[in-house]
Order: sequence, then structure tokens, then C-alpha cells
Amino acid sequence: MKHPSENIREAAAHLIREIDRLVTKPVRLMEVCGTHTVAIFKAGIRHLLPPQVELVSGPGCPVCVTPHDFLDTAIAYSRRPDVILTTFGDMLRVPGSSSSLSAEKAAGADIRVVYSPLESLDIARAHPEKKVIFLAVGFETTAPTAAATVLTAEKLGLNNFYLLSAHKLVPPALRALLTDQEAKVTGFLLPGHVSAVIGIPPYHFLAEEYQVPAVIAGFEPLDILQAVWMLAQQIHSGRAAVENQYTRVVPPEGNPRARQVLAQVYETTNVAWRGLGVIPGSGLQLNPQYRSFDALTRYPIQVEKAAEPAACRCGEVLRGRVKPSDCLLFGKACIPEHPVGSCMVSVEGTCAAWYKYGTGRWQI
Repeated sequence: MKHPSENIREAAAHLIREIDRLVTKPVRLMEVCGTHTVAIFKAGIRHLLPPQVELVSGPGCPVCVTPHDFLDTAIAYSRRPDVILTTFGDMLRVPGSSSSLSAEKAAGADIRVVYSPLESLDIARAHPEKKVIFLAVGFETTAPTAAATVLTAEKLGLNNFYLLSAHKLVPPALRALLTDQEAKVTGFLLPGHVSAVIGIPPYHFLAEEYQVPAVIAGFEPLDILQAVWMLAQQIHSGRAAVENQYTRVVPPEGNPRARQVLAQVYETTNVAWRGLGVIPGSGLQLNPQYRSFDALTRYPIQVEKAAEPAACRCGEVLRGRVKPSDCLLFGKACIPEHPVGSCMVSVEGTCAAWYKYGTGRWQI
């Protein structure tokens, strides 16, 4: 009886041979999710695929695509003595124009790391004299929890809890990428976590309007290889469809309850993405019924003019135009301990993944 690891290796080797057989000319496949980027590096998948298959990373890290002006606004709020800022930990070291939340916290700002936005409500109840502002950063995966937190705050009658929202939607960003002639994406590996919320229909435009193949993929090495094989089959047969490799987690309709909460609390708006500019309908803002929980609406604040770090190519990396190693700062002035750009900060950041796992290989 074979050990399970042998079966995995045989399955991987078979998929790789089939991908090599099916793909007869160079293709560029973009993984949209930052978790995919890390998984691909940890498993050494780039080194396993035939040379005609290039994997490029897209704007799938919410921390990375959050623009400077959001960080500068958060920093400005953190400097107010009547504010407690709550945030996920990966936002602390993201550089703003002249500071970071980590630096402000070290200087005495009341900035608290939470693992759920709901923890912010406990802090707000414990400190009624303070304004508690949660930095709502993320894609469709985390936005429902922030929306549920607003509904809970309303139910509790909390009048000192607010969101500073930077939630973004993935499908409009994919449309923006396909209008970018320099990206030259042949097919997409679509994010499993986001798709578990939104389902399959929001991606149909990829195949119907742009004739670009796409596959929703899981995060195990075999998931990713199978998804690449499914893309290779589409490319080989000259067809374009949105397929679901991650059927054990992603139902076609997604999560109806999560989508209902999003629709109840948020409305879409035009927002800026680092590296991609302003994308129509790609952001979420609190709708008029819940606008009283919006920090900027209730307490407008002056913010310094945003400035991108000189020589940083994070924006081009997020568009799939260049690899991190093409940036002159990569691995020199810009390292995880001292990041210049946001792509080096988050564990899902493309530059951070290249720096940590760039030499990793599997052997089949």
C-alpha cells in the first residue's frame, strides 16, 4: 500500500505532464489571492510548471492595495487624544506618507490590535468617553463581519463606535486588469475565500465579455495544480469559462446570508486602489441608513497630501507588470523588517512572499 505522500506526488507529476502537453505556447496565469501567492511559493509550484506557463501575482492582498491616503487618514485619527484606533495587526507596519501606525503607537497613540471587529464594541463599551474607530480593510471575505459589527453596534445603542472603511470588491479589479494592455493575462486563478462569499456569477463577465478562462481554486498544492490544469484544458480547446475547482468549499451561489448583510449595510462606490487607480464600483461605503457609523462623515479630519515612496514598484507588481525582483529596492532597502512599500508588509504581500519563499522548490 502506498504512503499518501506518494499518491500526492504521483498526482502532481501527472497534472504537470498534462499541463505541459496541453499548453503549447507561452501563457500568463494570474493568481488573484495573496494566500494563493504564498501557497504557490511554499510548494515551489512555479518551479514545477513547464517554462511556457508563467504565474504572476495580482492585487489579491487587501493591505497591499490600500492607498497611502487611507493610512494617512488613520494616522491622523490616531493622533487625536479622544480616539482609540482598532485594527488587524497587518496594518501596523504599512507605511503612510511620513509615518506608520506602528510608529504612532510607539509614540503613545492608543492603537489596539483586534482579531475581530466585534472586539471593538467591547472596547467602546469600556471607554464611553472615547471614539473607537475600526480600520475596516479587506475584500468580500471580511466585509460581512464588519457589516455585522455595525448592526450589533446599532442594536446595543453604541454611539461611540465608527468604521474607517477601505473594503474593496474583487470582480471590478479584475475588469480593470483586463483593460490594462501591459498585464496580458491569459487566465485567472480566482480566490477561494472571496468566492465562498460571492459565488460564481460575479465572475461570468471574464468569459462572456473578455473571453478569458478562469478557475476558482483551493489552497492545497494539488488544488492549485488542478486549477492550472483546468485552465490549460480551456486554453487548449480555445474556450473560455468560469469553472470551480474548489467545490468542497465554494457553492455556486456563495453565502447568501453574508451577501444579504453586505447589501443591508453597504453600498458600492468608486475607490482608489494602490497601483490600479480609481476603479468604478469597486469599494464599499456605509449606506445612508448607517452613515452615522462612518468616522469620516461624523468627524472629518485634515490629512497631509499623500506621497508614494520613491522608486517603489509595488503598484506595478500588483498589476502583474513586473516581478518584485525587478524593483531596485527589493531585498536591499526594502525588506520585511524595514518595508518601503505595502507589498513587503503583509504576509500575503507578493514582495514578502518572494523575499521569504523565492528560492523554495519541490522535487517530483
